[in-house]
Amino acid sequence: MGDFLDNIIRFLSNPNNHDRLLRMLWQHTYLALLPVVFGIVLAIGLGWAATRLRGLRTPIVVLGNLLYTVPSLALFVILPGIIGTRILDPLNVIVALTIYSTALLVRPVIDALGSVPADVLASATAMGYRPARRFFAVELPLAVPVLTAGTRVASASNISLVSVGALIGVGGLGVLFTEGFSRGFPGEIVIGIVLTLLVALLADFLLVLLRRWLTPWQRGAVTTGAGGEQ
Repeated sequence: MGDFLDNIIRFLSNPNNHDRLLRMLWQHTYLALLPVVFGIVLAIGLGWAATRLRGLRTPIVVLGNLLYTVPSLALFVILPGIIGTRILDPLNVIVALTIYSTALLVRPVIDALGSVPADVLASATAMGYRPARRFFAVELPLAVPVLTAGTRVASASNISLVSVGALIGVGGLGVLFTEGFSRGFPGEIVIGIVLTLLVALLADFLLVLLRRWLTPWQRGAVTTGAGGEQ
């Protein structure tokens, strides 16, 4: 155990590894979270279409479920032949994880948009809200709690899946796993796991803060409930 800890300390105390770890952290973060942003935009668009055209709901949900079952490594490998990129292009990972994020988020978005009370929509329409304004000012804000919950799952999933990209040469912190395994250095693997967990925890914490900021009415409800009758 002492040798194991000494190896980790030696690795972390090496100045040459500091910049390398920072580059891996940055690459891992943007490869994981940029697809979440794209996935949110696509899922909202598909959710809007599914709530307006009911016949699209089932095909969209079924397609999302099917896409999410495709193994990530297989998708990383076949995407270059589909979109015309190089096998080591980080774009392959971004596109693949965008597909997974969209597939994971589209059903919660559809359910959230479909659960907006009809009387709320009718009131907004009576107040002069056109469909586009009503969607962004009424329907989408009410869907934020469900959308944020799905986004937290998608971000954690992506942060984990990015590591698989190391097997094709693009993986951020996943490189620590492949190198540690090939060199027989478990300390490097442990460092990769700890850093990956820290990225996931920080992303989740920021998403919770974002949800609270976007849903001030929920904070008021909690305060009222905690203080008894008002």
